[in-house]
Amino acid sequence: MVRAKVCGLTREADVQAAVDAGADAVGFIVKVDVDTPREISPARAEELVETVPPFVTSVLVTMPDTAAEAVTLAELVGADAVQTHDLSPQDCTVAAMDFRGPVIPAVSTDEVAAYAHSGDALLVDTPSAEGGGGTGCTHDWNATRDAVEGLDTPVILAGGLTSENVTEAIETVQPFAVDVASGVESEGGVKDHDAVRAFVARAQEAQ
Repeated sequence: MVRAKVCGLTREADVQAAVDAGADAVGFIVKVDVDTPREISPARAEELVETVPPFVTSVLVTMPDTAAEAVTLAELVGADAVQTHDLSPQDCTVAAMDFRGPVIPAVSTDEVAAYAHSGDALLVDTPSAEGGGGTGCTHDWNATRDAVEGLDTPVILAGGLTSENVTEAIETVQPFAVDVASGVESEGGVKDHDAVRAFVARAQEAQ
């Protein structure tokens, strides 16, 4: 079964909706260098992480300058895992050694080989011109499939996914998990609970 992560959560009601839908992980965006309505303060992230029940993974999503910054922030908010954007492969390796939970570098398809052994999983996203993901745009799934073929590290597919295209994306790439943010929103930073339920259900039903 493919796992599902709902990312960019800003409200307790949306966290609960994702949990009730059966999401395996929920993501909170803190300290990033791009303009996004999904960014929240460390204090707010800590509050929301505290509402996540056992057996659902809370993920800090951030764009740190150093491995130490990533680890310190993840520990501050109490996240189970940390997803790093724009951190070097070497720094991701250091963070993976120092942090108590999984470290997940977010990469483009072209960066898969460079980061293949730098974390506990790889999140393959569609990068923006400023760096990071969260563009709401898909990328070439066939190219991603070729890039991750034979990779031992679990792959999380992101970038423009919705309940309408997630089945095709999974069938093409065969990832360990899928990640959604803007694809299940009624407006920036506010989740559409029906869309969340549909996305998670279709992800988990896909083969």
